[in-house]
Amino acid sequence: MQHFGKVAVLMGGFSSEREISLISGKAILEALQSRGVDAHAFDPAETELSELKTQNFDMAFNILHGTYGEDGTVQGALEALGIPYTGCGVLASALGMDKYRCKLIWSALGLPVPPFEVLHDDSDFAAVEQKLGLPLFIKPAAEGSSVGVVKIKQAGELAQQYAQLRDMGLHGVILAEQFMSGGEYTCGVFNSKALPSIRIIPQTEFYDYEAKYLRDDTVYLCPSDLSSEDERTMQHLAQEAFAAIGGGNTLGRIDFLKDSAGCLYILEANTLPGMTSHSLIPKSALQIGISFADLCIAVLQNAQDERR
Repeated sequence: MQHFGKVAVLMGGFSSEREISLISGKAILEALQSRGVDAHAFDPAETELSELKTQNFDMAFNILHGTYGEDGTVQGALEALGIPYTGCGVLASALGMDKYRCKLIWSALGLPVPPFEVLHDDSDFAAVEQKLGLPLFIKPAAEGSSVGVVKIKQAGELAQQYAQLRDMGLHGVILAEQFMSGGEYTCGVFNSKALPSIRIIPQTEFYDYEAKYLRDDTVYLCPSDLSSEDERTMQHLAQEAFAAIGGGNTLGRIDFLKDSAGCLYILEANTLPGMTSHSLIPKSALQIGISFADLCIAVLQNAQDERR
């Protein structure tokens, strides 16, 4: 595996998802090293990114979650440095990080997204509650790992929660989104092909940060409980949604909701999926015989092929 040269595993960084990135990065580093790759940890919060050139790195395996690492910023810097990197490029990363603009693109293409409203200081919050119904969700458009996501269950609560989120200084506009009661799903995409879907059954109120990373009682059904027809539909939608934002042949994940009538809706894109013991893409890949280490090697090989 020495044909990859010296590989930097970019982990940590500056975002609210730093700790998760470090966990993902450690797992990837160990996997690459187990296959003979000359891989090294590299944390941009501790070392200037320009050191990648000074230290003669040939490639970067990017697992910097959240802002700076997942929003096109570090991708642009790596492009300027001339260092091939894993994952989506500048445009797809920037779009994928912004849930609002993803929804605009998908809606324009006729893809199903849950009804939503953009909130402002002068919004008629009571009208939004009435239009979308209760419960509903409120979230910042450009944060990951469910940071800032709140479930609104009581009438009159939306205005207060909006003000709290606004004052937290989170990234992106603040969205209110209709609640879907039929279940949470996700579907990975790699090399323009969809992976098996996963049904997510959290034991918390919803699939929040705690359920994603800290608890061991979240249930993941893979293969999921979808019918063969719905599985094909979800995989097709995942491929379309990822391609629409410029995902290309890289690794990504599209999250879905199902309503009480069984209809599927595209929730959001993840252009830099987590790679921890709790993460979804490794679970899905394993269903088709791809081990964690094999997946890491395949992602690295894809980056090398794409940038050659």
